[in-house]
Amino acid sequence: MDAQMLKGQVAIITGASYGMGQAMAEVFAQEGAAVVLTARGREKLDAVVEKIRAQGGRAIGVVADVTSEEDTKAVFETALREFGTVDILINNAGIGEQKMIDETDDDWVHQVTDINLVGPMRYIREALKIFMPKNEGVIINISSVNGTRPFCGAAYTATKGALNTLTKNVAMRLIDTDIRCNAVAPGATVTPAHLANRAGQQPGGAKMLEYSGHFVYFPGPECDPLDQAYACLYLASKMGRHVKGQVLQVCNGAFL
Repeated sequence: MDAQMLKGQVAIITGASYGMGQAMAEVFAQEGAAVVLTARGREKLDAVVEKIRAQGGRAIGVVADVTSEEDTKAVFETALREFGTVDILINNAGIGEQKMIDETDDDWVHQVTDINLVGPMRYIREALKIFMPKNEGVIINISSVNGTRPFCGAAYTATKGALNTLTKNVAMRLIDTDIRCNAVAPGATVTPAHLANRAGQQPGGAKMLEYSGHFVYFPGPECDPLDQAYACLYLASKMGRHVKGQVLQVCNGAFL
């Protein structure tokens, strides 16, 4: 009996050139899925693809920006051309920031919203063109504990709260189908973005944490990208076959 939980599946994973996206791609490939990875930079993306292929997995990288409708369509066209179908979509690409509301102008709001909220909407719309005719598919949105405990930047937290709501809305729309939509809400996870945040290097610096720090607890150990990948594997596989419209928080109990 083959133990691979995603054998024969095809997954699109956005923002997969490092961090959590890379871990998701590697785990899914190990579990038998063909993976289509996106990122805005070619060098790191190619390195992840080559690593997966060297381990016997099937992978292809597509340089794409989630804010581009043209790029989004190209990702799905590539997946269909290379692997014949799409079964799983993981909306992982996003931007973190720490700008306080009084430092947040309209241009910044539009930029963060286009990446963190409108981007997933674009990908879900394209995925449903494939999922709905076959009445099967999995959508996983990568949210954040900030969706319910908004201690980072005003625009970032607003988009993650909205992404949680979008997840439930899409699940309601698809309730009479075999298409599942859920979200994973990571807590503090050791990635380059998280380390930059802790160092005050994200847009907005660390000023917001002076206020929100009263409500934030970072216990040890922090999560590993694999922890978030395993949560996605649960939702994407038969283990999560009756889970719909849920936001699964993976935070080592730090944000209860």
